Amino acid sequence: MKDLSLTQIIENIKTGKTTSEEVFQYFLKRIEKYDAKVQSFNFVNTSGLTQNTDTILAGAPIGIKDIFCETGIPTTCGSKMLEGFLPPYDATLIQHLKEAGMSSIGKLNMDEFAMWSTCETSYYRKTLNPWGINRIPGGSSGWSAAAVAAGLVPAALGTDTGWSIRQPASMCNVVGFKPSYGRLSRFGVIPMASSLDCPGMFTKTVKDSGLLYDIMNGHDPKEHTSLNAKDIINPEIWNKKDLKWVKVGIPKEYFEEWLDEWVKTTVLEAIDKLKELWAEIKEISLPMTKYWVATYYIIMPAEVSTNLARFDGIRYGHNSDLPYANMDELYENNRGEWFGDEVQRRIILGSYVLSAWFYDAYFKKAGQIRTLIIEEFKKAFEEVDVIVSPASPSVAWKLGEKSDDPVKMYLSDAYTIPASLAWLPGISVPCGFATSEDAEKELLPVGLQILWAQFDDQKVLEVAHVYEQATTWHKENPSWFED
Repeated sequence: MKDLSLTQIIENIKTGKTTSEEVFQYFLKRIEKYDAKVQSFNFVNTSGLTQNTDTILAGAPIGIKDIFCETGIPTTCGSKMLEGFLPPYDATLIQHLKEAGMSSIGKLNMDEFAMWSTCETSYYRKTLNPWGINRIPGGSSGWSAAAVAAGLVPAALGTDTGWSIRQPASMCNVVGFKPSYGRLSRFGVIPMASSLDCPGMFTKTVKDSGLLYDIMNGHDPKEHTSLNAKDIINPEIWNKKDLKWVKVGIPKEYFEEWLDEWVKTTVLEAIDKLKELWAEIKEISLPMTKYWVATYYIIMPAEVSTNLARFDGIRYGHNSDLPYANMDELYENNRGEWFGDEVQRRIILGSYVLSAWFYDAYFKKAGQIRTLIIEEFKKAFEEVDVIVSPASPSVAWKLGEKSDDPVKMYLSDAYTIPASLAWLPGISVPCGFATSEDAEKELLPVGLQILWAQFDDQKVLEVAHVYEQATTWHKENPSWFED
C-alpha cells in the first residue's frame, strides 16, 4: 500500500477493496516501525480516523506540517517557543480537508518557524533523507517530503516561502507543488514572511497534487490576500499525452553559476525528454538572476521580524524564569532562551533593514528590485509558455555540511526563490538521480522545476503530468523502507 498514490488509495476504499480504517492502521504501523529512522513526526494522531467513504478523500490519511493550526492538536512550528501550544481552531485548509474526508494522521516536524533549508534547526529532532544515510531531506518542509518518500503517509501538507516545498521534493524524489500566491488561504498557518508564504503539498504523483489543490483552493474571507476565485481543475488536463502546444523557456543563468555538473546533466536529459514530447525549447535570459538571493534575504527577514514580534513570552510563547530588572531584559530573556540561533539571526537582520537609518537603503530598494523581477518574468512569459530549470543546484548534502555557513546555505535556494518573489506557481517533479562530490557511487534524487505565469496553476500541473507519465522516476522508492 505504501507505493500506491493517494488517488489509488481513495479508489480502493470507495470500491470496497479496503477500508479507511485498514488504510489508517497500515500507515500507523509504518510510522511506528520506521519513524525512528526518519524522525518525521512531532505528534501522531492515533484518533484522527475519518470513516465516511462518501467524501472526496474517503478517509485517506494526510500528514500535516507542524505550522498549520488544528483544533486541540499540538502545533509548535518546530520551536521551543510554542512547545505545548494547542490551537483552539482549524486553519482554513485543514477545515477544507476535513470536510473532504481527510484522516489527519499527525503533525510533521519542520525547521524552526520554517527557517533553514535542511531540517536541522528544529528544537525537537533532525530528520534524515530516506534516500541517503546521513543526508538532509531539504527544508523547511523536509520532514513532510521525507514522510511521503518513506511511505509513512501517501500525501502531506507543507509551506513554501522561498523553496520549502520544491527543494525538499527534489531531494526526496516526490512531487512538490507550490500554487500561485493567494490560491490557498494562509489563515491558521503560523506566518513567517507574509508576502511570500504559500501553502502547498507533497504527493507521489502530480494528479494527487491536483486533487488536493482542487479541494483546498478558493476565496477565504478570513484571509486578506486570498484570491476572490475558485480554480476548479479541468479533468481534461490529465488526458494530455504530449507537449505540442508548449514553448519551454530554459533560462541560461540557471545553468551557469551554482549548478553541480551531475545535476546539470540529469536536468538536461529531462529537457531532452520534453523535446521528445514535442515541446518547443527556447533559451531565454533572466538578467535579474544575480539579485534574487539578496532581494529575498532583505524582504524575508524584515517580514520575519514583524511577524515574530508577537512571540515575546507575554502575548504568545513561553516566559523565562530568569530574573529581569526591566522590560528590555524580560524580552531579551524570553526570546533569547526560547528562539533558536537562526530565528534570532533573521529577527536581528530584519530589524536592521527596517530601521529608520537603513530602510531606504535596504528594504525599500529590495521592494523596487522585486518589482523589476516580477516585470522580467512577465516579459519572459510573453516569449514562452513555461520555464523549466533545476529545483535545486545540488543533490542532498550531508547533515551538518553547511550548518556553519549561512551564506553558503542561502545560495542553495537560488533557483526556487524567484518564483516566490514573483508569486508564480511552481512544481518539482522527479527527473532522475545524480551523484555528488562526497559520494561517487551514491545516487540521489534530482527534481525538475516547472514554472508558469501567475494564476496559471493548472498549466503547471498539466505539463508536469505529461512529463511524469512519460517517465518512471516517480515510481522509484528507497529500498530500506520496504516491508
